[in-house]
Amino acid sequence: MLTIPGLCWLCRMPLACPTWGFCSRCVSALPAPPPACPRCGLPAAPGVSQCGRCLQEPPPWDRLIFVTDYRLPLNALVHRLKFTAATALAPALARLILLKIIAAKRVGSVPKPEAIVSVPLHSRRAWRRGFNQSALLATPLAHWLQCEYQDAFVRRVRATATQHELSAKLRRGNLKGAFRVEFPAAGRHMVIVDDVVTTGSTVAEIARLLKKQGAATVQVWCLCRTL
Repeated sequence: MLTIPGLCWLCRMPLACPTWGFCSRCVSALPAPPPACPRCGLPAAPGVSQCGRCLQEPPPWDRLIFVTDYRLPLNALVHRLKFTAATALAPALARLILLKIIAAKRVGSVPKPEAIVSVPLHSRRAWRRGFNQSALLATPLAHWLQCEYQDAFVRRVRATATQHELSAKLRRGNLKGAFRVEFPAAGRHMVIVDDVVTTGSTVAEIARLLKKQGAATVQVWCLCRTL
């Protein structure tokens, strides 16, 4: 069901700006995640630049920024976007990521991306769903930040089993050879946008490909990080 224009998706109160999607009270009431490592996004002591896990085995990306961990109300909104085709939600959810990026810039150095890639769906799955939720989040972010974006920057060239049905070990093997980078990434600051990062296997595989192409930095931006 679509929201009435100008009403908050959560509390249904009128918005000061009709395009925001969420009122400032609901945004400020979103649950804050516990202190997390800025590299991998998993729980860590406050103020660390990298957690012990990343010092021993760093992920192939350089920074992970997320709005909150996978819990209410955001997880319900992500489910609504993906499985009830509530695509009108996407710009409002993308704005939550933008607010998190702005907040991160205030407290530390966050490279401005030159190009954004969204996690692609295989063509058959995209056809069945009718849209790619990650692309719907990436498109307004690229517009607001004035950086390059096309949904074909990274293609999924091999159909894979659904990730949430697999263990962490099987997820990594499931994605080998599944993606192909189809634009020049060398020397560029890149961002991968996804809705939810769970084990990180999907974004890790794309980040590895971007780094192999010579990307200067790779960040991951998402709505929820499963902790």
